[in-house]
Amino acid sequence: MPKAPEDRQRANNLIIVVDFGAQYAQLIARRIREARVYSEIVPHTVRAADVASRSPLGIILSGGPSSVYADWAPGVDSAIYDLDIPILGICYGAQLMARDLGGRVERTARGEYGRTWLKIAGPRGVSGAAGSPGVPGSPSREILAAPLREIGLLLQASEDAGSPQVWMSHADAIVEPPEGAVTIASTVGAPVAAFEDVRRRFYGVQFHPEVSHTVGGQELLERFIFDVCGASPTWTHISIIENSVDDIRRQVGQEKVLCALSGGVDSAVAAAMSRKAVGGHLVCAFIDTGLLRKDEADQVEEVFGNRLGMDLVRYDATDAFFRALAGVTDPEEKRKAIGEVFIRAFEEVARSVHHPRFLVQGTLYPDVIESGGGGSGQVSLIKSHHNVGGLPDDLSFELVEPLRMLFKDEVRAVGEELGLPEDILWRQPFPGPGLAVRVVGEVTRERVEILRAADAVLEQEIRKAGLYRELWQSFAVLPAIRTVGVMGDQRTYAYPIVIRAVTSEDAMTADWARLPYDLVEKIAARLIGEVEGVNRVVLDVTSKPPGTIEWE
Repeated sequence: MPKAPEDRQRANNLIIVVDFGAQYAQLIARRIREARVYSEIVPHTVRAADVASRSPLGIILSGGPSSVYADWAPGVDSAIYDLDIPILGICYGAQLMARDLGGRVERTARGEYGRTWLKIAGPRGVSGAAGSPGVPGSPSREILAAPLREIGLLLQASEDAGSPQVWMSHADAIVEPPEGAVTIASTVGAPVAAFEDVRRRFYGVQFHPEVSHTVGGQELLERFIFDVCGASPTWTHISIIENSVDDIRRQVGQEKVLCALSGGVDSAVAAAMSRKAVGGHLVCAFIDTGLLRKDEADQVEEVFGNRLGMDLVRYDATDAFFRALAGVTDPEEKRKAIGEVFIRAFEEVARSVHHPRFLVQGTLYPDVIESGGGGSGQVSLIKSHHNVGGLPDDLSFELVEPLRMLFKDEVRAVGEELGLPEDILWRQPFPGPGLAVRVVGEVTRERVEILRAADAVLEQEIRKAGLYRELWQSFAVLPAIRTVGVMGDQRTYAYPIVIRAVTSEDAMTADWARLPYDLVEKIAARLIGEVEGVNRVVLDVTSKPPGTIEWE
């Protein structure tokens, strides 16, 4: 079957990222898109013929947690090396290339983790004159002037600026480059920290150019995708909208379409995109789950029904959700139960609007990845998202997911291009299952009401402190346990509230936010003083990994 026009456009300007089981693969894909080039993640089990059929301009082999010599270590179809497509290996990907192509990888006496200094090699792999491995220094001007090709040029440029600093995370190291390749950089713990085979257009770096701690990392990636692969910066917000609108029109034709609208940025952008595609054939369904934030249901109706003029149906399914969650404590079971009730509620709405066959959802790329659908045979299920892994088998709708291949920052940029108001675009992410996954344990009406009140207090104080836009998410969590306290000289036995606040770029990784102590103190005082049923407040200082942003 011939490719659709937008598929041809993407295929002709596509960089494929082969995933070996680390969160780094998603970050690599994002960095490529930041350079306005389309990227997709594929599993390491992908066959060379499948890669060739996509006609990518380049291939990047991601990092991963394995040793290339472990019995269970992931590999790649060796025929990929014969496709005459440029390849860049990063960390594990570089080690795999070295092993597969005649080089040597060993467990050295010294692993490297964190910031590391490169020593840049001279022309044809000859060591630079100044500095010893792993020590900041600058090679001679003669060596800088001697042109190492393509990627090597960027490494020299970083050294010339006095900042050949990269981010390492490895125990094994390449000690001999692949046959036909030359070493272009080394460190104390990595004899071959970077190599290149210009003739075959194969490159490998032991460090991680995709992380911000690597000086010049983004430029290195762009040198590969533009100068080596010949890509063009055509992946723009306008092109995303045009392609997605065409996709929706081709999928649904002139039929009526139902959109699952939660009020968050993802579903709002999906709705705006769908309305641009099908106009008056779109009906938005807002399901009041009883698990939303304070006054949220009324706000959604006001913004989308009145301000934006969308055809909006509000359906109250509160009782059905609480019945489905009664006695359920396992997080995965919660999400699946919620996914089931959501779909049944949309089916009820569909019956009232002449049975549309298509249902639009605001599913994002990270949702797909965390639900085990990112394509990697090495990435395990982290958590089902109610609109990905929690859908029932007997789904009566055909799903329309215009944002399925986008990251959150891309979604916000697209929403801005579509004219959505700022207060919608910059709302902090809120999970589809709502407060149900912020009550750790059984979900009851009493616990949800306590959590809803606590979350409202937290948001008020975060906004007053001017931190709302600076934080990726800030919210309250209620563990379904009780603790002993003393209030008014009397013993209490009530719930704790956990304050969770993180900074992040895309939710794939996150760091706990260093909230000012006086702000934490103020929030804690209000929670204990104003929210009945709370007698203790704690602060979550866990990053992702090892934790997730949400508790369930």
